[in-house]
Amino acid sequence: MTSNSSNDTKEKILNVAERLFAENGFAGTSLRSIISEAEVNLSAVNYHYGSKEELFHAVVARIAKSVVKGQLEKLGQFEADNNNLTVEEILEAFIAPPLQIVLNSGDRSLHCARFMGRCRVEPDSIREIAEQEFRGNQKAFLDAFGRSLPDFSRTELAWKLDLAIAVLVRTLSEAKKPNALIQDTSPEHIQAVASKLVSFLASGLRS
Repeated sequence: MTSNSSNDTKEKILNVAERLFAENGFAGTSLRSIISEAEVNLSAVNYHYGSKEELFHAVVARIAKSVVKGQLEKLGQFEADNNNLTVEEILEAFIAPPLQIVLNSGDRSLHCARFMGRCRVEPDSIREIAEQEFRGNQKAFLDAFGRSLPDFSRTELAWKLDLAIAVLVRTLSEAKKPNALIQDTSPEHIQAVASKLVSFLASGLRS
C-alpha cells in the first residue's frame, strides 16, 4: 500500500466514522457499519485506529485541533492590542472560529456540526474523550474572563463557560434545520450568527 493510498483510506474511514457517529452516536455505531460504508476491511481500521473508541478519539481530535487553534489565535490577536479585553471580544474569539471552521468543512460541514452535538449527550466515559481534546483552550479563556470579570470566582467562570459551550454546540448541531439560527454557510451569515450569540452570552456571563 502506497503512502497516498494509505492516507486516502485513513481519511475515508475517518469521514465515514464522523458521519455515522453524528447520526447514531457511539453506542449506535458498529465497526461493521463503518467498514461496510467505507468499503474497507477490518484490518485497515485496526491498522490505522485500533478500536472503535480510538477511532472516535481520532474523529474528535481532527475537529478539536483546528477549532482550538483558531480560538487561541483569535484570542491572541485581540490580546496583542489590549490585554484587558471586553467580554464581547473574548466571546468573539471563542464563538466565531468554531462556527467558521466547522461550517466551512465542505461536504463534512453538517456531519461535523452534528457530531459535536452528539458528543455533549454521550455517556460520561465517551463525552470525556471529547472534552479532553477541547480542554486545551480552557485556561487561556478562563484567564481572559477572569481579567474582564474579576468579581466572579474561577469556579463560577468555568460554569459560565460551560454554558457558553452548550449554546455554541447546540447552535452548530441544529444548523440548517427548520427554524435554526444557522441557515446557510456564507461568511456573512456565519458572522451574523456569531454576533447574535456573543450578544446573548455576554449578558449571561455578566449576570
